[in-house]
Amino acid sequence: MRTYSNNSQLSGALRAERAKGHRIAFVPTMGNLHEGHLNLVRKAQELCDTVVVSIFVNPMQFGANEDLDAYPRTLTADKEKLFALGVPHLLFTPRAEDIYPNGVQAQTAVSVPQLSDTLCGASRPGHFTGVATVVTKLFNIVQPDVAVFGEKDLQQLSIIRKMVHDLCLPIDIVGVPTARASDGLALSSRNIYLDDAQRRHAPLLNQTLLEVRDAIACGFDNYRELETRALTRLSEAGFEPDYFQIRDARTLGEVTEATEEVAILAAAKLGKPRLIDNVRLALNPVSDWGMLAAL
Repeated sequence: MRTYSNNSQLSGALRAERAKGHRIAFVPTMGNLHEGHLNLVRKAQELCDTVVVSIFVNPMQFGANEDLDAYPRTLTADKEKLFALGVPHLLFTPRAEDIYPNGVQAQTAVSVPQLSDTLCGASRPGHFTGVATVVTKLFNIVQPDVAVFGEKDLQQLSIIRKMVHDLCLPIDIVGVPTARASDGLALSSRNIYLDDAQRRHAPLLNQTLLEVRDAIACGFDNYRELETRALTRLSEAGFEPDYFQIRDARTLGEVTEATEEVAILAAAKLGKPRLIDNVRLALNPVSDWGMLAAL
């Protein structure tokens, strides 16, 4: 595993890989790697000859009152996990001044309209502009054939796909299913902020998503009632819900008669961390209204 923090050095190494006829897969991360990240790297290895992983805590996607300074930075441990995995072939660890040489405020921004303004974007204004901007810059540095992202942040994945399509970037975007603990909690770098009691309680978010999915699968189609009941359940259990929404999985817009698959998405604070999760369901309802009682 070769590590680079300089853009031009990484570009030179990648030119050598392409000269061998190698396809390049890219996994951008903010570090503090867990099994979910490693699954992305494994998928990248399946798809291409050469795998690049970046570790960069992107200041542009953090709001004024968010945890940029406290965000866990564990580069030594991250390198050990990647080394034990046997991939990536190249690790990119730029500094903020490498990515934003003139500072964040002077940076040309990439904005994906509509998709960025809803769900997490509504409560974190500017967040997805920061994501889209840094990912575009990293894509231009790495110039991958394939980029791999997790499906836990389905909104982010949708935004990246639209950005790549709209900007005519020749990159295949691959989503990987959410990695979970044995009790269903979606793996996240921010889970370390949960205390023991909160950690035991946290899987209720995923359980509520699954119960709503099962209710829809059994034919219950009053989505607003399902959302309201889910929000109430989470609030009564000590969460601070941001949203609980049933959306078209392809567009993340409202469900219509043309919707073929729904995504059920939720974000809620539990103590310090803000947890996000989602589940999806192809629409093929049967008549059984009893599942609503599970909520």
